[in-house]
Amino acid sequence: MIRKAIWIVLAIICLIIITNWSLVVYGLKQAKGQLTITFNTEPVKSLLNDSTIADSVKQKIKIIEEARVFSFDQLGLKHSDNYTTFYDQKGEVALWNLSACQEFSFEPKLWSFPLLGSFPYKGFFDLESAKSEMGQLQQAGYDARIRPVNGWSTLGWTTDPILSNMLAREEGALAELIIHELTHSTLFVKNDIEFNENLASFIGEKGAILFLTQKYGKNSEPYFDYILAEEDSRTFRNQMLLGTGKLDSLYQSIVDLPDSIKAIQKHLMIDQITSSIDTLHFHNSRYYSAFSKASPNNAYFMSYLRYYSSKDSLEEILTSKYQADMELFIKGMISYHK
Repeated sequence: MIRKAIWIVLAIICLIIITNWSLVVYGLKQAKGQLTITFNTEPVKSLLNDSTIADSVKQKIKIIEEARVFSFDQLGLKHSDNYTTFYDQKGEVALWNLSACQEFSFEPKLWSFPLLGSFPYKGFFDLESAKSEMGQLQQAGYDARIRPVNGWSTLGWTTDPILSNMLAREEGALAELIIHELTHSTLFVKNDIEFNENLASFIGEKGAILFLTQKYGKNSEPYFDYILAEEDSRTFRNQMLLGTGKLDSLYQSIVDLPDSIKAIQKHLMIDQITSSIDTLHFHNSRYYSAFSKASPNNAYFMSYLRYYSSKDSLEEILTSKYQADMELFIKGMISYHK
């Protein structure tokens, strides 16, 4: 009887593996990529004591350590050993993100993973694999997009290392990235990526401003540089969110038209949105050439909804309910989503 039960369980496991073979293969590739990084890190303390490591690298690592301590002690984010190890990317991209969206609506392609839930994006340690899957999605009629990932959270499955490419960021942007990712490891709501990313982006930005204010003061160059960069970022993303709203209204108004007509209307609207960038003011001129190489698609616009669509509502909650106290705000978010 026991032997029969074991065979039944094994048969069920084999059936699950066979019917989800592509997911199994993907999972093994991801595990290999993540473990390769994990097993090739070195402790930050060793780097700081290594006379062959450039002072500029050590300085950025110290900033990350300061941002970690600030996140734990001043913001109330969950203590962890994240960013106490270092992985040298040797200038290469470590991870690529693939996302996709319906061609004439903002309905994202979702990928489901056991235990983790559903995600509107998929990571790849191998660019060619990402391109192959993007091609399949495009053939199926999706708008798809691949972008490099500068940092990610494994949500406690492994200890997240400092990635060497992170160090190219200015101090404020570096602190923002660390606080963003530590927010994920503090609070992550299953099957609600838009909330997770909006919250992490909001806390990352607010936390970086508080970090720079405490460290340097509001009259300092690092604070001033970050605020100017944030002004540019906010101006650009608000324009993208406005454009996303216009596209969404367009799609709803042309739902019954032939796809060929929809495509023309869509591209005319996207051209209007990208052309409008020239009418905006930026401190950094790079924004004016944001679409010089390629025109954005729905997957691109969808990313702004995913990361920034709830910023105003989160700001309202912070000020009205928590009197602009970030630590109280974060405690409230954690408590509400327990």
